[in-house]
Amino acid sequence: MKNTIVTLQKRKQNRQKITMLTAYDYTTAKLMDESGVDCLLVGDSLGMVMLGYDSTVSVTMDDMIHHSKAVARAARSAFVVTDLPFMSYHTSVYDAVLNAGRLIKEGQAQAVKLEGGQAFCEHIKMITQASIPVVAHIGLMPQSVLALGGYKVQGKDYQEAKNIVLDALAVEQAGAVAILLECVPADLAKIISELVSIPTIGIGAGVNCDGQVLVYQDMLSMYDGISSKFVKSFGSIGDQMKQAFKQYCQEVNKQQFPEAIHEFAIDNDIIEKLKLEFTVNKKG
Repeated sequence: MKNTIVTLQKRKQNRQKITMLTAYDYTTAKLMDESGVDCLLVGDSLGMVMLGYDSTVSVTMDDMIHHSKAVARAARSAFVVTDLPFMSYHTSVYDAVLNAGRLIKEGQAQAVKLEGGQAFCEHIKMITQASIPVVAHIGLMPQSVLALGGYKVQGKDYQEAKNIVLDALAVEQAGAVAILLECVPADLAKIISELVSIPTIGIGAGVNCDGQVLVYQDMLSMYDGISSKFVKSFGSIGDQMKQAFKQYCQEVNKQQFPEAIHEFAIDNDIIEKLKLEFTVNKKG
């Protein structure tokens, strides 16, 4: 059965945790979907883990649409959420609705995600009025990392914590269908999860969120970037991949691959005839 905003809401009501992972391509998304992951997030983190940028700010709408389409083709049951990239919704509410529509229409997403709380409630409201589900992203917001002074935990003092609570209440009131909480203290995330009626998805926000999300390259130890405290490695897939690539190179260089079992046969008479014909031609 295909996951929807309704099934995710029921999971919160029934106290069943929601699983979410980032996905950027068809093959990986298909594996995740077949493994029972509830939601696939086509995150603008693709800028770093797929495109090699230093941050998410260089990611374009075309980048997001390209990867979203690939993931959506693989998602038979998982709910697909795609990020609105930096400056695709900041300039105006009109741009926000237009670009959200592109992610749904061209990118085949089921919902869009945008970073921001109270300041972007009008954007959320109008996108929602266009019948497009919105996931709000509050706490640490990577697109605002320059303004925030770096990647660091948000909400550690009273005023910051209160503002994040107010952000959560505001985006829910504006019509958001879920809230992603990034890098906030676990007890703060617990309060927010109890205050709002929509699901909360945590990344570095503790166990009491209604669900969890990780960047899959991080949880499989595939990415050599800075590892955050909240990341757990669920498999050393990066090391396994490098070992396989090295073995492939070695076997090709030593002519150990391909072997006879990897080759296709042809009738020997045809080969002899070809040899004779082209040998004669060369002599002529």
